[in-house]
Amino acid sequence: MDKELIINSSSAEIDIALLEDKFLVELHKEKNNNNYSVGDVYLGRVKKIIPGLNAAFVNIGYEKDAFLHYFDLGPQIKSLYKFINIIQSSGSVQFSLEKFKLESNIEKTGKISQVLSTNQQILVQIAKEPISTKGPRISSELSFAGRFLVLIPFSNRISISQKIKSIEERNRLKRLIRSIKPNNFGVIIRTVAENVRVADLDTDMKDLIEKWNNLTKKLASAKAPQKIFSELDLTTALLRDLLNESFNNIYVDSPVLYEDVKSYIGTFAPQKIDIVKLYKGKNPIFESFGIDKQIKSSFGKTVTIKSGIYLVIEHTEALHVIDVNSGHKINKENSQETNALEVNLEAATEIARQLRLRDMGGIIVVDFIDMHDAKNRKALYQKIKDEMAKDHAKHTVLPPSKFGLVQITRQRVRPEMNIEILEKCPVCDGSGKIKPSIIFTDEIEKNINYLLHDQNEPQLTLSLHPYLYAYLTKGLFSIQTKWYLKFKKWIKIRSMPSYHFLEYHFFDKNNDEIKM
Repeated sequence: MDKELIINSSSAEIDIALLEDKFLVELHKEKNNNNYSVGDVYLGRVKKIIPGLNAAFVNIGYEKDAFLHYFDLGPQIKSLYKFINIIQSSGSVQFSLEKFKLESNIEKTGKISQVLSTNQQILVQIAKEPISTKGPRISSELSFAGRFLVLIPFSNRISISQKIKSIEERNRLKRLIRSIKPNNFGVIIRTVAENVRVADLDTDMKDLIEKWNNLTKKLASAKAPQKIFSELDLTTALLRDLLNESFNNIYVDSPVLYEDVKSYIGTFAPQKIDIVKLYKGKNPIFESFGIDKQIKSSFGKTVTIKSGIYLVIEHTEALHVIDVNSGHKINKENSQETNALEVNLEAATEIARQLRLRDMGGIIVVDFIDMHDAKNRKALYQKIKDEMAKDHAKHTVLPPSKFGLVQITRQRVRPEMNIEILEKCPVCDGSGKIKPSIIFTDEIEKNINYLLHDQNEPQLTLSLHPYLYAYLTKGLFSIQTKWYLKFKKWIKIRSMPSYHFLEYHFFDKNNDEIKM
């Protein structure tokens, strides 16, 4: 399978698209000012204990207090609390966890009031970003993810990904990790560690231990609420988790980010460094790779598949509902049952893609077309399971019910991806009233005059709809040429198919939009 990562960088956010065989399957947006990302570690202060929920609210500096349930404390919360007290009371950054004596585990059925108290300082990690009106969901069972391993302080357990099936390989990995693992550190061996050399595992382990040591140094002088450790940004985290031999290209449109990505890949996969390429095209990178078009066709309430099948996706407070419709895909030579199976199997592929693309979480109920044959229902169940196996998020798929409903639960750690695809009226801009089109070029000309003479812009690029692009540039003595003679500067004009008919924007020499 061909895999490509397309990274579009702007001053406000970074958009990351994952393509499989040129088909958009994942879309991620990372705001540059996101201070509460999954994996970040904070020294927080317990604000309130809620016995009825067996949970606590913790102040970590966010406008809403973070939620910490008893089950998210981790069995070694007493050891963590003792460690924090030793580090902060002594002010020593040399104290080693390897020589630390672990406390006994807390009971699985205990009460949070027996473990935590109001105003107590506690080290927590963000498990789920703030979503809607809720604050972050946090855990005090800390973990640090590397390329091949996940390090868990205050534990000595070694776990292996269930996707590694070979008994010999599982035994080899467990034996190697046991030989290089420090005391009081647990390890989860990730799927990508299969057949990896001990030297690479050891390097990954040392990097993770170094992260823990840096956290300890900051903890000695920290005061709650304060961020102690920051997880990798979304771009490098995706590279860490997704990059494998099937990746063909990574295109980046920012020279700075291009160097960062090359440097990061060079640390763990130097043989793949050549797949990172700097995009230098004139059109925006997402438009050039056809991603904008795929986004427009893949989001919204109704999603149409090429064969004519379409999905209706509804979002409620409690769950997501997806309805499968056959549209005009009907083969008259087949029976109703056979047609229903074909439609359902094709829809199952698109549904699995939609869950990844929109990052839909929680409960998802899919209303497939009814099938009476148990063999066909079993085939559908297997198909949706196979397609969902490509998804890295934790999920569970239940067999179709007798009503043809398939229930799916999927882990959600970030806000759902929701892109508004409905466009404003290209003539009235949503107001119901239109400007006289005869004065459109006069309006642009006034703006050009203002930007060149009043704002002293050295270079201008005008982006607008292809129809208007042709109107301004075509002909022996075009309007663009008239502007050159009038203003003594050449105004570059760029065609943008995604714009509304009368939409236009100005850009400076750095290709940053000039706000009017």
